[in-house]
Amino acid sequence: MPKPAQPHMQAVRTSSFTSSLTSSSTSGFTSSPAHGCSAWCWLLLAAGSVLAAHALHLVLGYGTLHFGVVVLALCGAACLAAAGLLWRYGGAACRQWARAAVWRWRLCCALAVALGAWLCSVALFFVFISRAQADASYAVAPPKHAVIVVLGSGAPYCQPSATLQARLDRALELAQRLPHARVLATGGKIAWQPCTEGQVMGNYLRAHGLQAGRIVQEERSTSTQENLRFSLPVLQAHGFNQQAHTLLLVTSDFHALRARLIARREGYSHIQSASAPTPLPQRYAAWLREYFAFISGWLLKEY
Repeated sequence: MPKPAQPHMQAVRTSSFTSSLTSSSTSGFTSSPAHGCSAWCWLLLAAGSVLAAHALHLVLGYGTLHFGVVVLALCGAACLAAAGLLWRYGGAACRQWARAAVWRWRLCCALAVALGAWLCSVALFFVFISRAQADASYAVAPPKHAVIVVLGSGAPYCQPSATLQARLDRALELAQRLPHARVLATGGKIAWQPCTEGQVMGNYLRAHGLQAGRIVQEERSTSTQENLRFSLPVLQAHGFNQQAHTLLLVTSDFHALRARLIARREGYSHIQSASAPTPLPQRYAAWLREYFAFISGWLLKEY
């Protein structure tokens, strides 16, 4: 007959079985951190920092908080969280955790597919914007009876941003070609600053030689939709007729299409746009913001 197992051997076997069961059931990350940060870790850290910093700059610098800014902040936070996981546990431990359960692996695959689809949609939107920008870059033949409306684009420290300055310079060029047209500068209160975009824009136009009597300011709006909505009664008070006059929108090249769509929704009949070039340092960040702005505009039924 076989000899009965010794008590200490039974304890060893029980402990080994329990340890194996616990390891297979939990399948968590290893407790020891990975050494260093991989290339993916650095890439996610850089992308997350840029996105989060840009979103924070929009909120604190311009007082802008909309769907696009929220998504920028969430994307930045997600990238930073993923970089933190890779730094803490390493790529191998993350893959081990994902493969430990079917639902985890399926979730990770679904997230990867969704991320890839989103990046493809952003790339396609950038191609679309670049073509729309090329179509809008030709010289506009100004209509005989028109009013020039310049849309705001940020005025930090009560000075026009580079993007806004390009729009104002375009408006000055058109004002010379249309000597009888009024120029409306539209933009409201800037967060934590004693000025409005409309005031900053009006000051810039006057400082560059445009007669004060031709300038009209709208100083309540905080979005493109409000720019156009609040401008209409101001224009009508100065003789604007929707049937007889053309609205000549001056905005950035990437923004012209959405501005025209919103203008139609707000009741303007005759609309043309005159695009200003976007400064290169702000160009791709502006395109990314416009991607989210298109989505938020569709969700909010702005056009």
